[in-house]
Amino acid sequence: MKYKGYLIDLDGTIYKGKERIPAGEAFIRELQRRDIPYVLVTNNTTRTPEMVQTMLSESFHIETGLETIYTATLATIDYMKDMNRGNTAYVIGETGLKTAVAEAGFREDKEAPAYVVVGLDTALTYEKLATATLAIQRGAVFIGTNPDLNIPTERGLMPGAGSILALLEKATRVQPVIIGKPEAVIMNKALDRLGVRRSQAIMVGDNYLTDITAGIKNDIPTLLVTTGFTKAEEVASLPIQPDYVLTSLSEWNFDEN
Repeated sequence: MKYKGYLIDLDGTIYKGKERIPAGEAFIRELQRRDIPYVLVTNNTTRTPEMVQTMLSESFHIETGLETIYTATLATIDYMKDMNRGNTAYVIGETGLKTAVAEAGFREDKEAPAYVVVGLDTALTYEKLATATLAIQRGAVFIGTNPDLNIPTERGLMPGAGSILALLEKATRVQPVIIGKPEAVIMNKALDRLGVRRSQAIMVGDNYLTDITAGIKNDIPTLLVTTGFTKAEEVASLPIQPDYVLTSLSEWNFDEN
């Protein structure tokens, strides 16, 4: 067995929006059956790890421990604590992100926060954007939980956190610190949690721009599955080829890899 640990994306890889991907569910169960360590690495900030765990169980029949779930939210909080610039923040995001930041000890401050944290917010308003813009102009550290321009759903590709970041970057002329895939912050923390060397791990995902580029940038082998964002017909024109490309995770041979 070549790979001793798996870093696995969720949306578009194990499920797609609210739709099941049976091969993705079976992939996780096979890892569990073989006792191969894995970490589910997601740029999604709308849910806490506990919410992700419940959603996987109730919607996709996947039972997995909290220790296997590492979100861009957790990586963002780890980064904020390491940076130690203060204990105030203004957050654009869903309940999962806001709750996690508050529970980590960061108090909301709309006027002069130490950090402005931006994730996906499906209730985004002009006022939220204005508050964030002014805070960044006053010197708040501008953090983007992930750079995903789009998120795959059953309706199609919808605007992601990266689209909100792009707007704020234009408005403030300040480049955000990006935490999620493909950046090193989340990948190094996820590898620590996985407990294997990067050469013995493999990054599995559906999005070339985030999942596969995360592996390439961080010297981790890559497996692209074309069930989500990146389509099979796009593969030939990718600037750097993934190590493996599958149309379904059911094609993966654990014995040979």
